[in-house]
Amino acid sequence: MTTSNEQQGNNRAQVHTRQREADVNAAQAGPDAAAFLAAIVESSDDAIVSKSLSGVIRTWNKGAERVFGYTAHEAVGRPITIVIPDDRLDEEPAILARIQAGERVDHFETTRRRKDGTLIDISLTISPIRDSSGKIIGASKIARDISERRRAAEQRELLLREMHHRIKNLFTITSSIITLAARTAQTPADLATGMRNRLLALSRAHEMTLPSLNSEAATDDRRITLLQLLSSILAPYERFGARQWQVGGDDIEVASDKITSLALLFHEFATNAAKYGALSVEEGKLDITAAADAETLEIAWIESKGSSQVDSDRRSTGFGSMLEKIIGKGLEADISREWMSHGVSIRISIPGRVLGN
Repeated sequence: MTTSNEQQGNNRAQVHTRQREADVNAAQAGPDAAAFLAAIVESSDDAIVSKSLSGVIRTWNKGAERVFGYTAHEAVGRPITIVIPDDRLDEEPAILARIQAGERVDHFETTRRRKDGTLIDISLTISPIRDSSGKIIGASKIARDISERRRAAEQRELLLREMHHRIKNLFTITSSIITLAARTAQTPADLATGMRNRLLALSRAHEMTLPSLNSEAATDDRRITLLQLLSSILAPYERFGARQWQVGGDDIEVASDKITSLALLFHEFATNAAKYGALSVEEGKLDITAAADAETLEIAWIESKGSSQVDSDRRSTGFGSMLEKIIGKGLEADISREWMSHGVSIRISIPGRVLGN
């Protein structure tokens, strides 16, 4: 029979055996875990850096090399201030004070400097490093480059401000159109028709200035030219695929804040041409030519085979005439007409500086 002393001895032996097995497993797992951790740190796209409590760099991964431009050989042993701009140097003592107090700093957004001197926007997460006794001996930093994200946010903010500005302008213009139209409309039907057509012209002009929904083009400024604008306004006046109008000459970019005014002006000309002039008859022709130099933009709007002199009285009064005067004043434009037996010639002269040239 086994005595109690022998049983206790066996139990102790079994415990020691299990402890030795656990120690062996831990010893084997330790190097593997450290290797895995080192591989994760080294392959990270983020900059992962450790430093002493005095701010001296101890480790510097490949991500830090990509983000900041310094190799590990260049960075290790140097102060972390090599990547801190002069106007941000006060951040480091404050961060170290929090680390020494055992605090963790999460997602602190700031600016840092690359080796080539360029500044980048980063998000920092900083944690205390403790030794085996729990004493804080340094800090680990994870820095993520957020420059692209910040630029995208700034672009969105810019677009929102631009949209707000445009909407306010459209409301102002629409209010003015309604006020003027109400003074001259003969019937409710005239008012409705005139307002509908002018609002459609505004809509076409507004669509031309909207950023593309294509992700690659959305970040680019939309460049609208004079001939594009004219073609857009005149497109509805094609008959069964046949075009009675043509545009040509110098094609210049138009400042975005002038597109709406030009669209309304050209819409008035086109409406008159469709009611009384070249676009009102099948054989009518409309030729528009632009000539631009450093000082002035000259536009010749020539209608032929349209109505004759008798229609000049109908074109020179009413809401359209008032709107033309208001727009012309805003564009600092000189607008003149010459009536001929076969049509009309309209000359528009606008200072180049007004259109952003």
